[in-house]
Amino acid sequence: MTHRIVIVGGGAGGLELATRLGRTLGKRGKARITLIDANLTHIWKPLLHEVAAGSLNSSADELNYVAQAKWNHFEFQMGRMSGLERERKCVHLAASFDEHGVELVPARTLSYDTLVIAVGSTTNDFGTKGAAEHCIFLDTREQAERFHRLLLSHYMRAHAAEGHQGTINMAIVGAGATGVELAAELHHAARELAAYGLNGIKPENVHITLIEAGPRVLPALPERISQPVHQTLKDLGVTVLTEAAVSEVTDEGLHTKDGNFVPATLKVWAAGIRAPSFLKDIDGLESNRINQLQVLPTLQTTRDENIFAFGDCAACPQPDSDRNVPPRAQAAHQQASLLAKSIARRLEGKDLPTYRYRDYGSLISLSSFSAVGNLMGNLTGNVMLEGWLARMFYVSLYRMHQIALYGVARTGLMMIGDKLSTSTVPRLKLH
Repeated sequence: MTHRIVIVGGGAGGLELATRLGRTLGKRGKARITLIDANLTHIWKPLLHEVAAGSLNSSADELNYVAQAKWNHFEFQMGRMSGLERERKCVHLAASFDEHGVELVPARTLSYDTLVIAVGSTTNDFGTKGAAEHCIFLDTREQAERFHRLLLSHYMRAHAAEGHQGTINMAIVGAGATGVELAAELHHAARELAAYGLNGIKPENVHITLIEAGPRVLPALPERISQPVHQTLKDLGVTVLTEAAVSEVTDEGLHTKDGNFVPATLKVWAAGIRAPSFLKDIDGLESNRINQLQVLPTLQTTRDENIFAFGDCAACPQPDSDRNVPPRAQAAHQQASLLAKSIARRLEGKDLPTYRYRDYGSLISLSSFSAVGNLMGNLTGNVMLEGWLARMFYVSLYRMHQIALYGVARTGLMMIGDKLSTSTVPRLKLH
């Protein structure tokens, strides 16, 4: 019987793994690979802040799972994982419905021999009062597009009110990469919207506040990166509040624990992550306080050698450290590459390699204004980058993701198409 590999989650890591396995094991008939995701299309999660600001048309950069499966010798099943039976080796999928409540795909059960869970993470509001009700999270394309529609609605109302100059207050909780990049992108969007004639709200009347509970922006990155980023944000007119933990969110704004109030009609929560709640102790698998599945260095779950987990939803130990592998895109990419080899070795009855995280640096994009970061490697050492060069390396991260999915030749053609389209099509999405 053909070995059945089921991958739950079509994010960057899960989709890359399904593609790699399809091109090797699937194409040769050595395994049947099935990818499961709740959506029909994929968009690279680090781009969602651009979708929210309107500087990226998500329809142009999305990938269709059905087409990718056809081209790369794996199967795609639309659905959301709702349960697991380890003894029977099967996963349960909930029914899928359209926006009108019509059932698209019924509930069903899929059997596996090897299961890989790569469902990513969601935003962690830490139980802050009012956060879930009044803030928008940027975990999905739908959430990012909702924020963009709300942003445009403010501009359209101001545009229709003749003789009145409107203002808009926006607050972003969390000065990690997402929060910082979103703040810069929104500042750029304000200038672009005014240039397109929506000048009922002048750029100087767009007030953006970035709120961070820690002592500095980008707390997970080296201080020599956070300092120039902080200065650039200040130069753009973004108000940056550090050591300001949010205690409550209301419709009018945000209260901090030190007694301050930040007025805001548009609020984004971008602080902290946790794995989806359905993973918590699912069928006896070990999980931690933020619902991540505990895994061994082989990326196998601690209580079931037939189940692997990787990316943000997995708590993977680092050798000689009390910290787990950080929830970063480069970690998921590295783990997907390793698992493609590991699963092939497993089918041959060979020992599995162990994962060791390699930090190749961090790059932060500040829209069209700048980029800052560092590259780390055996040849380069630890090199600080700023400006145009950093921006080019930042773009190359997305190109690496595309190469893993499409190959070098097709990615090259897409780059040419992107260059041609940006010379004739407005950058800002106005719908």
